[in-house]
Amino acid sequence: MNLSDINWDINTAGSWPIPIKIASMVLACVSVVGLGIYFDTMDQVAALEGARQNEQTLKADFEDKQKKSINLHDYKNQLTQIEASLAEMIRQMPTEEEIASLLVDISQTGLASGLEFKLFKPEAPVLRDFYSELPITIQVTGSYQELGLFVSGLASLPRIVTLHDVNIAPINTDGILLMKATVKTYNEGSELAAMSAEAKKKRGGH
Repeated sequence: MNLSDINWDINTAGSWPIPIKIASMVLACVSVVGLGIYFDTMDQVAALEGARQNEQTLKADFEDKQKKSINLHDYKNQLTQIEASLAEMIRQMPTEEEIASLLVDISQTGLASGLEFKLFKPEAPVLRDFYSELPITIQVTGSYQELGLFVSGLASLPRIVTLHDVNIAPINTDGILLMKATVKTYNEGSELAAMSAEAKKKRGGH
């Protein structure tokens, strides 16, 4: 069969040889199936792949939530410990009414340690996120042992008192030192007070 002798006009397809007719029908069927796959099946394949990816995401989310649910008891215990620590911290903060007496306690601690105050200056409160810092600028003179007693005495006060920006230098040859520092105590802010009240409410509910 010489292909050059065939009239390839589609209108004369009825006169094509049998093998050519069969090949043409197979080609047409393949084209139709290919177009169907392209316009329909490919969209379904893409949707299936998206569903598979979503399935993996859901599985990971489920496993994460399952782990959290298993550790829920531990999380509750941690929350209880945090609330207890918060309550203890708040108890160690002076109230507004206690600030004046705390200032006296700080100065009395220095005097009882044998120090001499050159400066005792309460500064303006510094507002933080949940609390206020109440700084006090001090300058005291005394021996190394007396300064140590003073620092230990501050740590022993029933309210939170911390020492910052400490600078110690000798002022004579008799071992007398000058210490410049900032003493800080803390007062609960409105947000911290609200947290404390909520913690107390929860504990009372149990």
